[in-house]
Amino acid sequence: MRIGVIGATGTIGSRVVTEALSRSHQVTAFSRDATRIEEDREDVTWKSVDVLDAEAVAAAIPGLDVLISGFQPGNAAKDIADTVARSIADPTVYVTAARALLKTLESHPRTRLIVIGGAGSLEIEPGVVRADSDELLHEALDAIGLPREYAAAVRGHRDALNVLRTSNRLWTYFSPAEDIAPGERTGRFRVGSDQPVLDADGRSRISAEDAAVALVDEAELPRFIQRRFTVGY
Repeated sequence: MRIGVIGATGTIGSRVVTEALSRSHQVTAFSRDATRIEEDREDVTWKSVDVLDAEAVAAAIPGLDVLISGFQPGNAAKDIADTVARSIADPTVYVTAARALLKTLESHPRTRLIVIGGAGSLEIEPGVVRADSDELLHEALDAIGLPREYAAAVRGHRDALNVLRTSNRLWTYFSPAEDIAPGERTGRFRVGSDQPVLDADGRSRISAEDAAVALVDEAELPRFIQRRFTVGY
């Protein structure tokens, strides 16, 4: 299978590249500036692309079966403060990226799109979404150690999901667990749809490595076309 990964240097995107290569897929890895990448692994080709430029993305993806977008404005940040600053500088960028990717699919209707988004749009109970409530959202951000200003990015991801939901293209939206960080690849997790998957302690958590496993699983065997899914322990 030929898989493209936008944001291939990011926390999740880089692990998606590694996971896909471990399963013998051919990977096209996209970055804002691929000339800075030193890569010697077989079956991976690096290309520069601006995810906000639909024409540029369309020109870069012919032949791909699946395009996984891990676009995050903070991917090139030097620390968490810089990550937050970049992520909230223009919260509308998430919607802009979603619209550009859907525009790209107009000329590649058989290419499947998987967008890596956020957990804030998950329903913590029927009809209740954290991103819709300052109180609930701030509570979650406090619990995982992110500043409350990051709420703007959480809502940007929610708005991007709503854009995808208006499309009849072959899209899938991935909401990782609320608590996601580099860790261990176990290959053991549970899959959900619109509600977070909680562990025995009531926590929504997953390693970036296992998130990558779930994403490549979905690329290989699609279960959530025009739907959202999530994972957790």
